[in-house]
Amino acid sequence: MLQPLRKPSEAEPERLGRLAKLPVFFDLRGKRAVLVGGTPGAAWKAELLASAGALVDVYATDVCAEMEALIARGASDGCLTLHRLSWSPQILHDAALAVGDFEEESEAETFASAARRIGVPLNVVDKPGYCDFQFGSVVNRSPVVIGISTDGAAPIVGQAIRRRIETLLHPSLSAWASLAKAIRERVMEQLPAGLSRRTFWERFADLAFQGCPPEAMGSSVDTVLRQIASQPVRTVGRVTLVGAGPGDSELLTLKAVRALQAADVILFDDLVSEDVLELARREARRLMVGKRGGRASCAQDDINDLMTHLALQGKHVVRLKSGDPMIFGRAGEEIEHLERAGVPVDVVPGITSGIALASALGVSLTHREMAQSVRFVTGCAKTGRLPDNLDWRGLADPRTTMIFYMAGGTAGAIAARLVEEGFSLDTPAVMVSNVSREDERWAGPLSGLDEASARRDRSKPVIIGIGRVFGRAIQSRREHNPLLALQANA
Repeated sequence: MLQPLRKPSEAEPERLGRLAKLPVFFDLRGKRAVLVGGTPGAAWKAELLASAGALVDVYATDVCAEMEALIARGASDGCLTLHRLSWSPQILHDAALAVGDFEEESEAETFASAARRIGVPLNVVDKPGYCDFQFGSVVNRSPVVIGISTDGAAPIVGQAIRRRIETLLHPSLSAWASLAKAIRERVMEQLPAGLSRRTFWERFADLAFQGCPPEAMGSSVDTVLRQIASQPVRTVGRVTLVGAGPGDSELLTLKAVRALQAADVILFDDLVSEDVLELARREARRLMVGKRGGRASCAQDDINDLMTHLALQGKHVVRLKSGDPMIFGRAGEEIEHLERAGVPVDVVPGITSGIALASALGVSLTHREMAQSVRFVTGCAKTGRLPDNLDWRGLADPRTTMIFYMAGGTAGAIAARLVEEGFSLDTPAVMVSNVSREDERWAGPLSGLDEASARRDRSKPVIIGIGRVFGRAIQSRREHNPLLALQANA
């Protein structure tokens, strides 16, 4: 039965949520900073301030070995001066900011009161109640600097986040950022605003993330610039088909995130989660072009025409599809349409829901003792019924694991056809809604699949797995894994 059509509709990005702290970057170059204390913690703060170009005056009558060593060797920038004196309010005059490290609460309170009377922003180490600002974890690819704050609640978590980001950013990014700063005015003068300038910086950013320093492209700035600019400027935009995976944003590939961050327009399906969309460039237009069984859907021809129209305007269009775009996603039709129109198109794969199902259940789809192949099968034709041309005899091979997509309404018919071909009614089966997002799960024998499908929430997409590999998971993990809890009595 033909479903009603609907037109693409624009979706507003989510409004910015509450910020525990405002992330700002303070220019301290050539400015005086006061630090009171001689502890190892104070030594770290002194080095951090000086590395930002500050002229750091350290006041302490007793200093630790770390502070002595720091003063002796100096910091990478700015300067450090040790005053073996107790602090007084007078030392805070003309300071850009002040930092104190005190054991006693009364000392911290006195220091904070003195700084606030003068109007100097202050930080008291490990005493957030007296702080106007906090030091977070820092990822240093200067001039790229990333600060991470947990609002003082979990510094260890902040450090773990820093380590994760460090692995994503190659050290050569620092050299590329420095080059960008040096050539920015020249690019602004020589390239017109719009597609030409955007194309140059996109090429620049792509090179910056390839892990090679700019010096690898030539010995001078002019040589590097010529190599970046030598490719002809595109007169049209491009389309990137991106797999959004099964819903969990952490399952996106790095390439998918970069595509979302570079998009001018995003055409997304109903099944794409809000968590995934939150990773997109905030300035990008977002157009829902939902395609859902049993609901009003955008016509595929309209989607094809819209992508082409936007790309021919010079836009970078991301077609964001749930799962993997190349599995039951009509990617082939879209690629053919775009290529006929002369629009460049590339594909970023995603985790298809069949693979996400296996991971969620801890099941190897081709466990060598049970299955030698896996088949991804469409469970629904345009008519809303089972496709007429499925190879049921081949599917009924007990050494094959079957994953049925879009099969919520045809689950009973699938079970019946497999039984006709000799499948046992006791064959293990699973059915999961919104895999990877902690939704409804059912597991049991093939004989119960029809009844489980009848009880499902029809507003949610399901994926069905059938085969011996699911038996071991059901038997060994039913009591311990909520993903496998039987829903028969729900």
